[in-house]
Amino acid sequence: MPVKPAITSSELGTLWLTYQEKTMILRMLEYFIEKADDEKAKGIMTDLYGEIDLYVGKVTAILQNEGAVIPVGFTSQDVNKEVPKLYDNGFDIMFIRLLKQISMGLHALNITMAYREDIIVLFKELTAMTQKYYNLCTQYLLEKGMLARAPYVSMPNSIEFVKDTSYLSGLAMNPFTEKRTLNTVEVAHLHHSIESNVIGMQMILGFAQCANETEVKNFFHQGAELAKSIVKELSETLLESGIQSPEPSGGNVTPSTVAPFSDKLMMYCTSMFCSFSMGSNSLGTAFSLRNDLPTKMTIFMKDVFEYAHHGGKIMIKNGWMEEPPQMGKDGK
Repeated sequence: MPVKPAITSSELGTLWLTYQEKTMILRMLEYFIEKADDEKAKGIMTDLYGEIDLYVGKVTAILQNEGAVIPVGFTSQDVNKEVPKLYDNGFDIMFIRLLKQISMGLHALNITMAYREDIIVLFKELTAMTQKYYNLCTQYLLEKGMLARAPYVSMPNSIEFVKDTSYLSGLAMNPFTEKRTLNTVEVAHLHHSIESNVIGMQMILGFAQCANETEVKNFFHQGAELAKSIVKELSETLLESGIQSPEPSGGNVTPSTVAPFSDKLMMYCTSMFCSFSMGSNSLGTAFSLRNDLPTKMTIFMKDVFEYAHHGGKIMIKNGWMEEPPQMGKDGK
């Protein structure tokens, strides 16, 4: 039987990040499963928990076989299942669906940085599992009327080509040049960004309500205001083209002020959402042909980056940021 090559630095890094993300999701699922009042939602989350737990074990086994220390990640100390519900009305599945969006992107990227077959297979299986539960969450929310679909349009009956550079117009430098209406690709990215920020805003409002440290509470309040400003700006952009912005139903925060999660976990979760936001805005910028949209997205990315950087400082100050494996340590 051929000997497996040692894992590379990129494989070690992606496995380390996967362990962090999956142990965080497990802790959050433990709480959401405990508080679920809908049997179908509880079943989706319970099945997901079992599959993620299995893959945490696989990642652990690979790291152990390589002689690598197992990260701390997130443990039973980071969740309290006995506290009252912090969110209501379908937020659990809304939140899990958004986490699955993030996971799909991470796993696809991780495959491109893997070389050893067993690690490639691991991320392929994680991708398939994530896609399965993303679809289950989507269909559940549609059945419950909690998910706003993107706008419908008339189907095109002819092929058109751009005739002049005014198609790119979006910045009102010339008062006689009007912005064209948004195309369907641009609407797709705007809709997705609004939907993600609305759920992120609900999440972070709950975090702000129950965080233990005052500095952390203030950080979450700032994040909620940032998400709100992004939603407002992008909704107005849609309305300029006569398109109503998505308004998901449900997912509200309850009056509870008792934290189900540690400040460390909530800070990490917010950091991960910031990274997802910057990546999504980058894609939106790349596929937008109207020149005012990349300008808006770039400003958002700058604001989100600065917010995430501030959060990183808080995490370091409190000893919550676990350091990824470094090059050159232990004589290597």
